[in-house]
Amino acid sequence: MKRTVKVGNVLMGDGSVSVQSMTTVKTSDAEECVAQILALEKAGCDVARVAVSDEADACALKEVVPRVHVPVVADVHFSARLAVLAVEMGASKLRINPGNIGGEREIALVADCVKAHGVPVRVGANTGSIEKHFLEKYGRSAEALVGSALYNAEILEKHGVHDIVLSVKASDVPLTVEAYTMLAKRCDYPLHLGVTEAGTEEMGIVKSSVGIGALLLGGIGDTIRVSLSADPVKEVYAAHNILRACGIEREYVEVVSCPTCGRCRYDCIGLAERVNARVRTVKKKLKVAVMGCVVNGPGEARGCDLGIAGGEEYCVIMQKGRENERVKKEEAERVFFARLDELIG
Repeated sequence: MKRTVKVGNVLMGDGSVSVQSMTTVKTSDAEECVAQILALEKAGCDVARVAVSDEADACALKEVVPRVHVPVVADVHFSARLAVLAVEMGASKLRINPGNIGGEREIALVADCVKAHGVPVRVGANTGSIEKHFLEKYGRSAEALVGSALYNAEILEKHGVHDIVLSVKASDVPLTVEAYTMLAKRCDYPLHLGVTEAGTEEMGIVKSSVGIGALLLGGIGDTIRVSLSADPVKEVYAAHNILRACGIEREYVEVVSCPTCGRCRYDCIGLAERVNARVRTVKKKLKVAVMGCVVNGPGEARGCDLGIAGGEEYCVIMQKGRENERVKKEEAERVFFARLDELIG
């Protein structure tokens, strides 16, 4: 049975899947950091991570944490002192690698601190930071990633830390899937999923969707972060889309739309994009169809709560699979959004 770890008000390992992202501003710039976390919250982020690279970053947590509503994770490397300070300043979780935090004395200091404050730790193994002895033995492989993660977890366990989350990330999707699949068989820790350094928005979303989606569909994963070289809010939207496509997140407005063809005589693609933007964060189980023409549109929208299909001079608006009204093309979007707003409240 999988152990559970509590990160602030978020439980990991209980069968749910939470969404994470990371700020891109200097944490010591508290105003900017708070603003970015609040934007992540609005997009649906459950846990926010911040970089702690110096004392100013760590001390800023005292100002940042009380002003946001999601748990804040401190990402700390190379300094046990900063890790301890970040926890004392209010971090809900640490992301460290015991292998680069110092020797036994430094690890013991961090362990004593997180135990005293009831703060969990994520140990993250990445292909870019695998210990030398694992690389020499296994090469750049799933075995090396898993070995590194479990080795570092054992160090924390030795010092009495048991609230641990693990990750084994690579930028290579097949390697990522192989490593997490192997890790899931070897431990009962909650797993943080992600494809690291996935790239810019377009390719990063593809790689993350394939890797994270494959693992989630296999029953692996407790929290996810989509890593993009983009606005972190886009990471959160992408993460929720992955959860929805995997059937894990069910309370949302599903927008189905056709790719259009030469029969389409209105701005179907633009309308679909605007509808999706309107309902992106709505927590309500609804299905909305935006169809290109009246040939197949009404039939394809039959199972939807609301639908629209275009014609030469008018658009058909359907509700619960039935044609509800016909409106002139130039009025169609306004009327459709009015019906949509009635549904989502």
